[in-house]
Amino acid sequence: MMILQKIACILVPGLISVSFCIKSNFGDDNQQASQLQVDNEILSSILEERNPEKAESDKLQPETEQVNYQQVAGFIDLRTTYSDGAHDLNFLIKLAKERGFDVLFINDHDRMAMEYGIFPFRNILRKREELSSVNSRGADKYFQGIKLAAQQHPEIILIPGSETAPFYYWTGSPLKNNLTAHNWERHLLIMGLENPQDYKNLPILHNGFSTLYSRQLLPVSAIFLVLICLGFLIALKRGYYRILGIVILVNASLMLIEFHPFKSSLFDPYSGDQGYLPYQELIDYVKNKGGMTFWTHPEAGAGENIQKGPITVKTPSHPEALLMTKGYTGFGSLYGTWIKMTEPGKEWDRVLLEYCSGRRDAPAWGISTADYHKEGENGERLGDFPTVFLVKEKTKDEVLSSLKQGRMYACRAGGEDFRMFVLEEFSVSGSLSTSRAIMGETIKLKNSPEVSIKISSSDKGNYAIKVRLIRSGELINTFSGTTPFVVNLEDDYVEPGKRIYYRIDIPGELVSNPIFVKFSREQE
Repeated sequence: MMILQKIACILVPGLISVSFCIKSNFGDDNQQASQLQVDNEILSSILEERNPEKAESDKLQPETEQVNYQQVAGFIDLRTTYSDGAHDLNFLIKLAKERGFDVLFINDHDRMAMEYGIFPFRNILRKREELSSVNSRGADKYFQGIKLAAQQHPEIILIPGSETAPFYYWTGSPLKNNLTAHNWERHLLIMGLENPQDYKNLPILHNGFSTLYSRQLLPVSAIFLVLICLGFLIALKRGYYRILGIVILVNASLMLIEFHPFKSSLFDPYSGDQGYLPYQELIDYVKNKGGMTFWTHPEAGAGENIQKGPITVKTPSHPEALLMTKGYTGFGSLYGTWIKMTEPGKEWDRVLLEYCSGRRDAPAWGISTADYHKEGENGERLGDFPTVFLVKEKTKDEVLSSLKQGRMYACRAGGEDFRMFVLEEFSVSGSLSTSRAIMGETIKLKNSPEVSIKISSSDKGNYAIKVRLIRSGELINTFSGTTPFVVNLEDDYVEPGKRIYYRIDIPGELVSNPIFVKFSREQE
């Protein structure tokens, strides 16, 4: 009995110390709310150390000599059978050819995995569900397949990328039948990044072995390694010391596995909402690798409350993402849901105004996002939401350049022939200047800007339209007319030294990107 009591005296404190260490490092479910603010401050400092903000982002094209651009229509946000799409790539290429479109952005999911672990060993005692994705099936194979298809079909421009969900978090409990995964469908698109290794190292949850954060995490891991060595040495002794050594050895080993120094993300699903830190980390990573990121469907309501077996998946609309993150390239300004963030003065305009005032390094560009999975499903077709690129020549590099510089517009197509409005011209010039700027560009003026708009229909028909002209977040004019539609307007607005912008839209049908005007400090 005395021996059992002594063993218990060794084991119980050891197990209590393990629980205490794990609670301190990973957060007890009952203390997560009080620790969240401190955790965010620590994570923010680590992220800032890894990804210092660049002083200057990619420059907007200045006014240049007039270039004759051709318009090339394509689709962004397409899924194939490599992840959760219903069709293979060859089928999508065939449809694009038949329907007269030239560019396909393939954005299969880079990782579709969800885990739930039991406290205190969430990384050991866990249940994992994973669906087909780029990284689960092999990123090398994914990119090689798209490259081969591009060689076989040179008339179609194929651009690989992915759709990504960097983070989600749990609330509730499986025992109470209220387990909920939050923000599971808060997605971004990655484009212009074609090194498979970059996708294997994406800073997202459950993305496998990664050395991305080893520099920050290994010092803490060294403490556990020291304890493991100490426990091993003590376990070599006899009597109660051996039992103590075994307890230390086992506890330290479990703690090291739970800490996981080679994880793919600094975040975990059990510490509550981390705001936009995980998404900013992903944006910074892609930008540093030379790629582009787009918020894909910030106002979609389809994921607000979905029941998947015993789990509820909840992803509310999140238009504030545009304001809460920086360094991303753009967002879905036109897709299957009616969008409010492109309304005058709303989130998009607030972002553009931040750029104009110098509080943001770069503007955000608008694109159409197809979110295409299966032909005919829920009425969706390959062709409903094209993005039209203005390119000097029909090449992959030119399309990517247009995407990066905002030289494109989003539109909706309809009918059997996929009729859409064509923005033949949208430019800004000066009444005393021969230069002009188009979407994505900046023009320097000393006098009143002149805005030129020309819109037709792809089938050359006559259709009634209403075109809204927005200046720096303010609706300044609504034009009514019939295609072909032409307007030339001199805007009697000059503010020396200020940067402004113009954009236009046909609500629900077409959204342009902005043209910037920088007024000289001296007027003529």
